[in-house]
Amino acid sequence: MKSKLIFFLLLFLIVSGCIGSASKGVFGTGVTIALDPRSLGTQIDDSIMQKSLVTKLTLKEKSYFLKIKTKVLDGRIFLTGNVDDPEEKLQITKLAWETEGVRSVKNDIKIKEKFNFKRSAKDVLITSQLKTAMIFNKNIKASNYNVDTYKKKIYIYGIALTSDEKKEVIDEAKEILDVESVIASILLVEDLRIQKN
Repeated sequence: MKSKLIFFLLLFLIVSGCIGSASKGVFGTGVTIALDPRSLGTQIDDSIMQKSLVTKLTLKEKSYFLKIKTKVLDGRIFLTGNVDDPEEKLQITKLAWETEGVRSVKNDIKIKEKFNFKRSAKDVLITSQLKTAMIFNKNIKASNYNVDTYKKKIYIYGIALTSDEKKEVIDEAKEILDVESVIASILLVEDLRIQKN
């Protein structure tokens, strides 16, 4: 009975997620297809890949649904989050590579350490500062990027319209106080397999 309930919950999440991708894209709330430089077909393929990977991860271990964040851009999978040991990290990487249509996998999953409230609060502050700076910078389409921070390291995922925009995003991140490093996984529109006409 319990496994049937989990199956129907996952099925509901997948179906509702696919419906939402037509109006929101894979970046989430407030990002419309019109702002995304990928073709509609690529956006749908990426969304399907992401839902498939999330389902596989959740079936493997229920806690991964909250612990692991996935992003798929142009067939490239980006993973962040925390796990308890290195073996889990390897298993998640293997699952990502087994996803149909994957072109590459970048695994930024960290091995979990003792919870530190002060550090976590600082990471949230750094993320908020960068998101705000990107919104107010007229040379950056902030809606095309996702930002995560872990132990004062900023992880940026997204698609830049030009190399100048990519540089500006990285420069904005480096200017934030207390940032130790910036890991940018930013694709250029010209690098996409299929671009919007």
